[in-house]
Order: sequence, then structure tokens, then C-alpha cells
Amino acid sequence: MDIQEIIVVEGKDDTTAIKRATGADTIETNGSAISDEVLRRIAHAQKKRGVIVFTDPDYPGRRIRAIIEERIPGVKHAFLAKAKTIAKNGKGLGIEHANDEDIREALSNVYTLADSQIEEKITLEDLMTAKLIGHPQSKKRRDQLGEILNIGMTNGKQLHKRLMMFQITIEQFAEAISQLDQEDTHA
Repeated sequence: MDIQEIIVVEGKDDTTAIKRATGADTIETNGSAISDEVLRRIAHAQKKRGVIVFTDPDYPGRRIRAIIEERIPGVKHAFLAKAKTIAKNGKGLGIEHANDEDIREALSNVYTLADSQIEEKITLEDLMTAKLIGHPQSKKRRDQLGEILNIGMTNGKQLHKRLMMFQITIEQFAEAISQLDQEDTHA
């Protein structure tokens, strides 16, 4: 897999997994207390080659992603479902535990955030109708939707924002909801 961009990960083990799966270059944040020096390196990488933020699907990973997003516009994002990042022994989670194929798939489905003038294509009412908010199964359905659309796990408010930021079309949304509903009827 030939990746031009530099991939931002949390630590050395993530770099090892990325190198094994893709051979791509990485920058490590060394945890969620991301330093100004690391942010400068990421900004430089963004100007030279582009950056893909690929952090763990947990609170520290989301925090790192938000800090980078705020300070360095135009970065791309790759997401892996939490279930694909759990260690074999069940203790721990992270990109370093994902298999090579899942890493390659996540990196082939990257998103770039839209500019601040974002048109709301999918409304909160649409999310309620799709049982993604205000329903007993909402969290489970949001997690599944995040996996289908490769936008990561979110709460209801974050989901709405992410759908807009990543410019998910009504057609993409409807197709994903249809897939969710089919899975529900077969369960």
C-alpha cells in the first residue's frame, strides 16, 4: 500500500503496526499530552506531504484528534472500530492490536473535514427516525453506523457534527441505515 501522507499515531507500538501493514511514515504523539513541538512537526508534515490522523478509538485518541484538528486545518482522518482494536488477551485497546488488513482498510477510507460553511444534509430529526438518538438501541446503532461509514464511534451530538464535517451524503446515510436495519432483522 503506497501512502503519501504521514500518519499520526499515539506511540511506538502503533508505528510498528502501521509499518508492518503499510510501510508508511508516522509521527508519534506520545500520548494525549501532545506537545507544541510535536504539533509543529505535524503542521510541517501537513504542508509537505499531508497528514492522516489515526488514533485509538478511546477518549485519549479522540482528545488528540480534536487538538490536531483545531491547530492544523485540512488533516485527514482514519478510523477503526473499537472491536477491531482490542488486544487478543482482552486487556487493552489500540491501533497496535489491529490486524494488517483492518489497518489497510481504515487507511483506504480516509476523510478530510469540510470547511466551516457546512450544509446540514442530515438533520437531528433524521437521526431520531433512524433510531440513532433517543432510542434504547441508539448507542449500538451509532457504533455500527460509525463502522459502516468509517467515521468512528460517537455520541448523538458528535454523530451529527461528524456526518456534516465529513460531508456524508443523504444517499450514503440512507444506504448505511438500510444495512443497519437489515442486520437488525437478521439478528
